[in-house]
Amino acid sequence: MSDSTFATKQIELLNFEGEILTNDRGILRRIKVKGDGFSNPNEGANVHVHLKGTCRDRLFDCRDVNFVVGEAEDKDVPFGVDRAMDKMQKGECCLLYLKPKYAFGCKGKPEFEIGPEDDVVYEVTLKDFQRAKEYWEMDLKEKLELAAKVKCKGNQYFKAGWHFQAVIQYQRIISWLEMECGAGLEEQKRIQDFLLTSHLNLALCYLRMKEFSHAVENCNKVIELDEHNEKALYRRGEARLHRNEFSLAMTDFQQVLHRNPSNRAARAQITACQDKIKEHHEQDKRTYANMFQKFADRDAKTGKRKKRKSVNGEICFKRQRRSQECSL
Repeated sequence: MSDSTFATKQIELLNFEGEILTNDRGILRRIKVKGDGFSNPNEGANVHVHLKGTCRDRLFDCRDVNFVVGEAEDKDVPFGVDRAMDKMQKGECCLLYLKPKYAFGCKGKPEFEIGPEDDVVYEVTLKDFQRAKEYWEMDLKEKLELAAKVKCKGNQYFKAGWHFQAVIQYQRIISWLEMECGAGLEEQKRIQDFLLTSHLNLALCYLRMKEFSHAVENCNKVIELDEHNEKALYRRGEARLHRNEFSLAMTDFQQVLHRNPSNRAARAQITACQDKIKEHHEQDKRTYANMFQKFADRDAKTGKRKKRKSVNGEICFKRQRRSQECSL
């Protein structure tokens, strides 16, 4: 087989197996028809697609639809389809194999007879798209106006329980404004307010998603800007408590209580931390007690074996002496 034939076979195999688009293998993409050009839809782009959705080989969705990348849920398009858009080119047709997390989640889609744990497959054809402005193409006024709209959209998604989608919106705001300084005090304050709110909301989303390390990171960002921020300290404490960092969590809740003595939730969390620390210490004591007992038992057995060997050796020595005396 020639090198060129071997390379072609490799490409065909790769195309057949598909491209994994997420770390958890929740979205798999197989290209049926390649697209044109080198441009892809970006976050906020307007796209026109044709969709065919199937579940267990049954067609449940077939339509043309326009939506904004990052806001596909508004048009009843699964999150997984939305996340694949930035990989597609105009004219491309692909199959997207979606795990429930990226399809219809734990609720399923009763109107389509799709259960809460069902995988789905979407055939997606990207007919056309218009890219959104990148952050470097917008002036500060545009960024602030758009940030207000995107914040509302993120809040809407959060209230609906669509935490992945909410995260995307809050991250967009941060990407636009984190490097901005502002021309005057008013602009600087608006920028800081958007950044604080976005990081706080991200922390809350990540707490709901049980991604506690990300929650801590976003709380830290807020505390860098406002070291006494009560919400950031409390949410960081929650995340640390879930990570079994009980002492650090208690320190955060104590700071909240120092700032606001009437915060009952923080007081309750301090008690929870104290209980966890006590429970952890008791568990350690039991673990070490068992460990020391095992060591003691092992040493006792070793001592018995050594004593037995010593006695046996002494008996052998006496027998040898008697034998030698008889031979004389």
